[in-house]
Amino acid sequence: MEICTATALWYRYGSDPLPIRWVLTRDPEGKRPPKALFSTDQKQAAEEIVLDFMKRWSLESTFEEGHAHLGLETQRQWSDLAIERTTPLLFGLYSLVTLFGQALYPDG
Repeated sequence: MEICTATALWYRYGSDPLPIRWVLTRDPEGKRPPKALFSTDQKQAAEEIVLDFMKRWSLESTFEEGHAHLGLETQRQWSDLAIERTTPLLFGLYSLVTLFGQALYPDG
């Protein structure tokens, strides 16, 4: 993986500019698309930013699966009370299914 990094200012109307560290990653073989990653921690090395992004990936895919298969954030949930009741149960069910799958097929 090739990495390019520098510091820039992130500006939003009505707010003070925020210094960010940006990291561009590129696969020299072209198998994966280039990615842009950002961090507000100026002291973080580019490799640390990439590793932090990789650690978050399992959480991101959990929310994506929850949206696709469990119906989170869809019109099935019309009120805040419905969301407060169903979302924890759906994540619990997702966790149980994951644990059962791991128990039944430990090698994947």
